[in-house]
Amino acid sequence: MFSSPDTFSSTLHCIALQDRLRVLQLLGVVRFVSFGGQPASLPDREVETLRAGLKENIYAEPHPYLTAGRRVQVIRGPFLGTHGILIRRKDKFRVVISLALITRAVSVEVDASDVQPLL
Repeated sequence: MFSSPDTFSSTLHCIALQDRLRVLQLLGVVRFVSFGGQPASLPDREVETLRAGLKENIYAEPHPYLTAGRRVQVIRGPFLGTHGILIRRKDKFRVVISLALITRAVSVEVDASDVQPLL
C-alpha cells in the first residue's frame, strides 16, 4: 500500500480487502473508490507511469481534472506513451495527465517536440 500526499493527497492505492476497516479508521480517510459496491482499482499502467516519471525529478503539480482540450500523446521522455491534455502556462508547455477513475490530475512540464496530437 502506498499513499501519494504531494500529488494525489486524497487517494490511497493498492489496499488489500482484509485491511479495509483498519484503513477506514485512519485520520483523513473518507471512503474507498468503488462501483456497485465493489472496490475499483486504478490501472497499473497509469500508476506505474506516474511513479516512474516522478522518480525522474520532473516538476509535477496537482491540476484541476480536465475533460476537454487538445489531447496529445507523449512520444519521448519518462512519460512516454502517456496521453493527456496539452496546456500552456507562461512560456512552457505542460501535459495534464488525468486519472479518470478518481477524477484527479497532475500536470508535468514537457518540451513541445515531445508530444504529438491524438486524432
